[in-house]
Amino acid sequence: MKGMYHYISEAWNKPNIKDLRQRMLEWRKGNAIVRVEKPLRLDRARSLGYKAKPGFVVARVKLFRGGRKRPKRKGGRKGGGLTTRKTLMMNYREVAEQRAARKYRNLEVLNSYWIGEEGIYAFYEIIMIDPTHPQIKNDPSLKWIVSRRGRAFRGLTSAARKARGLRVFGKKRMMK
Repeated sequence: MKGMYHYISEAWNKPNIKDLRQRMLEWRKGNAIVRVEKPLRLDRARSLGYKAKPGFVVARVKLFRGGRKRPKRKGGRKGGGLTTRKTLMMNYREVAEQRAARKYRNLEVLNSYWIGEEGIYAFYEIIMIDPTHPQIKNDPSLKWIVSRRGRAFRGLTSAARKARGLRVFGKKRMMK
């Protein structure tokens, strides 16, 4: 017999496209960063550390998909650095975490996960913790985050570590 979270994750493997498309239509019209009451993918949020207790906040972030094109230089000599397309070394998830951390300065990013994408936008949910909340300070499994400020900007979240090549499982990293 399987648990509830197993069936929730199975439902996300084959989502109902009509419902998801309707949701994304509403999200597209809304703001770029929205605080939500509870996570959309409860199984994924729980596996990444979310708990339904005071001090936890979930935010949905909307990002533009596609390349990062810079404005073209006007006037002057056309040098070798004229290229307008730049390759960003961060992934979308890391950018979403940083934007949420900038909006909610008193919270720390714990983790994040993908909830959908369409032609124009990609959507992520960011799990954030209030390090000053008494229930977080007194929880032995969570009080480590109290002393770690600015995790999203210092490349310490899971998405950032992946972009930096630090999430290597099952292989031995070559030592120089």
